[in-house]
Amino acid sequence: MVVLLTGATGFIGRHLLRALLSQGHEVRCVLRPGRPGDRTAGATVIGGDFTRDHSVEVWAPRVTGVDVVINTVGILREHGAQSFAAVHVRAPCALFAAAAQAGVRLIVQISALGADADARSRYHLSKKQADDFLAALPVPSAIVQPSLVFGSDGASARLFALLASLPLVPLPGGGRQRIQPLHVDDLTAAILHLLAQPPAGSVRLTLAGPRALALRDYLQVLRGALGLGSLRVLPVPVAFARGAAQLSALLPHALLDRETLQMLERGNTADPAPLRALLGRAPRAPERFIAPHETDWLRMRARLDWLLPVLRVAVALVWIVTGIVSFGLYPAADSYALLARTGVPPALAPLLLYGAAALDLAIGIGILVLRRRAWLWLAQAALILLYTAIISVRLPEFWLHPYGPILKNLPMLAVIWVLYEFEK
Repeated sequence: MVVLLTGATGFIGRHLLRALLSQGHEVRCVLRPGRPGDRTAGATVIGGDFTRDHSVEVWAPRVTGVDVVINTVGILREHGAQSFAAVHVRAPCALFAAAAQAGVRLIVQISALGADADARSRYHLSKKQADDFLAALPVPSAIVQPSLVFGSDGASARLFALLASLPLVPLPGGGRQRIQPLHVDDLTAAILHLLAQPPAGSVRLTLAGPRALALRDYLQVLRGALGLGSLRVLPVPVAFARGAAQLSALLPHALLDRETLQMLERGNTADPAPLRALLGRAPRAPERFIAPHETDWLRMRARLDWLLPVLRVAVALVWIVTGIVSFGLYPAADSYALLARTGVPPALAPLLLYGAAALDLAIGIGILVLRRRAWLWLAQAALILLYTAIISVRLPEFWLHPYGPILKNLPMLAVIWVLYEFEK
């Protein structure tokens, strides 16, 4: 069959693309301009942009000769032109209408569990709007509403693995919210079954894993699979978690905001029977989500995902506190005396002292707010080496100081080197 697949570089889309190609289907992937095409090897790439392709006329030539349309595009947070209205409603509805006019055999819409009559979040409401539009079209369709999907290359799985690996895990309400995760391979297999046996009309399928779990129990399962022992939970009052979610929403690419917390509080469970029927077997249990050959690298990645930010914050605080101290907490007269011993003329001492303090503050803040920091790590290393060289020549006694103020530059440089390598 000829399959038009949207979102082929996303988590679910990547898995579907590989599965479709392995079964010999001809796949046409709709990709935004600038997206890496090497992730779609074996497929035909068609340019398209869900933030602006909102008319049937734009989609009509793309669906000509297509047997099946699968839409996997979705966003958890709005960002710039990527709004729920544009990405979840306008573009999919235009695509669905064009596909129906072209007479495709089947449209598969990857929606979300919770996009129903009780939906409250903008994410769920926008998904539901497109689902309802598709269900009303005169074309066979499958509206797939999966629960939380786990895959080692998925963003949500990475977040949950990170949480599971923490020494102490802060969870809203102690992590008693109910979820029912399924593995991405089971979701992929279910969709392939729908292609092999399309429904006669429009169906909505809520797909969930074999059993419901409290969030804390799910994290314990992942932690055990990672070989990390027992989970330690720090219960966080729900009111405090809601406040933290509002602050987190101000950060770019944060997964936690008021709406995602609301969706978590609502719960994410469903009858496992529809997925079992499609698969012809029981879905994979969470205890088997992580394959034995993945354990070591997933454990290392999970730890690095929180250890590296800890290192970044620690280095940033060194620069920020140093800048604050230099601005007046440490006696300026003593600072001027040290500068004089390095050969700085008295007239330039204030400029160098407060200029260096401002630079320290700027570096520390830059570490915290900049998205691309590779050049900043190199600048820090160069600055530390410069300071070390000057002190070694002009104030060599600091090498023998019992508190080791210069020796501490060595672990600082090592940490900066590690952060630079991972930044690349």
